[in-house]
Amino acid sequence: MPANLNSTKRKKTNKGKRTPPFIWGAATSALQIEGAALADGKGLSIWDTFSARKGKIKDGTNPAKGSWHYERWREDVALMAKLGLAAYRFSISWPRVMPEGTGRVNQRGVDFYRRLVDQLLKKNIRPYVTLYHWDLPQILQDKGGWTNRDIVHWFSEYCAQVDKALGPLVDSYIVLNEPFVYTVLGYLLGVHAPGRRGFKNFFAAAHYSLLAQGAAARVLRSANRKARIGTTVSCTAAYPLRAVEKDMAAARRFDAFYNRMFVDPVVGRGYPAGEVPFLRKIERYIKDGDLPQIQFDFDFWGINTYTTKVVKANRLVPYLGFREISRGLPRTEMGWEIDPRGIYTLLKQFGSYPEIKELMITENGAAFADTVVAGRVHDRERIEYLREHIAMAEQARAGGVNLTGYFVWSLLDNFEWAEGYRPRFGIIYVDYVTGARILKDSALWYRDYIKANRK
Repeated sequence: MPANLNSTKRKKTNKGKRTPPFIWGAATSALQIEGAALADGKGLSIWDTFSARKGKIKDGTNPAKGSWHYERWREDVALMAKLGLAAYRFSISWPRVMPEGTGRVNQRGVDFYRRLVDQLLKKNIRPYVTLYHWDLPQILQDKGGWTNRDIVHWFSEYCAQVDKALGPLVDSYIVLNEPFVYTVLGYLLGVHAPGRRGFKNFFAAAHYSLLAQGAAARVLRSANRKARIGTTVSCTAAYPLRAVEKDMAAARRFDAFYNRMFVDPVVGRGYPAGEVPFLRKIERYIKDGDLPQIQFDFDFWGINTYTTKVVKANRLVPYLGFREISRGLPRTEMGWEIDPRGIYTLLKQFGSYPEIKELMITENGAAFADTVVAGRVHDRERIEYLREHIAMAEQARAGGVNLTGYFVWSLLDNFEWAEGYRPRFGIIYVDYVTGARILKDSALWYRDYIKANRK
């Protein structure tokens, strides 16, 4: 039988120590839920300006209202407590705290997060603070954003100011959220903010993101030695269509690019250009001494995962040499196939890295076309998705993976980036006209699951 992740009974190890309880939580990001785009001195983010461009957001909306969290945060914390969450992962809005990106600190922005953290602690909910979840100040993008090497210093300064304000209250930081996604979609393909395109932009943004991550992590560790410092990567398990070498090599290339590009350099293995030769183009942005500066011994790594892929070798596809194969599996509202085995594959893979001390699932969930019927949201598909994925996480932990937490994405329905408000990922339904909240059946299931296994 799989190990029970939920038990809060502290078990003795072989050394006589007691292991801490598994952490069950939920996750959000500032840009997606806060709204209040210009309230209390907040500056513009790249998503405020990007969403104002015609055709960039599929439903023509913008994050100006979000999920009304800036006004209703007390209600949201009360709902977290009602669900029995042990932790809440949320992000700090860089332009809310530092509207000009550097220099002046907006005290009203800082005070919002201090109030939020204070209330979480009062409800015995542990804050996990993500320092960057894609809402770069527009004023810094005007200077090149993540393609400007100066962002290493800008980001470090910002992180230092956040820790100065919240450090006495916060003991867990996540430095970056999914650098692969914001660099590929925002700087290579241009479908996310800031809408830049081309490999030149992508390679610069990718390398400077890792440099900034390492620099900021060292700043945090120096200023706050008690804090646990982690980071989060997006991962998708890939499997070969056939058990033949060319398809298996295609799956390895997928893994190297999509999963390991932002992991291997940090743990000292370098960019995986051996499997993906075009990554060698990143070398033009690497200066002497950069690779050691990228490395950092994180206390934990977060994995965000939602689906899996099956790939087939295809030499006509440029750069990567494979194409993805549809399997006809059930799909979420995002069009992603549902395949829970992927979470197990990824946990076993990264759990085998001797350089990685601890893993957490920092995002996992599904979007469906939820509707309200007689005041309820019966989202059975989401319950099954969560049940199956959590079971696979349990199996990985039973197999020896040091998995210490699981955060469902997302606490609330929210602004889903270029998709707008149509996909609903939340376990709590949000009425985008009134701001009213409804606990979906999945929220009640999650509450009962946590409670039942805390006995």
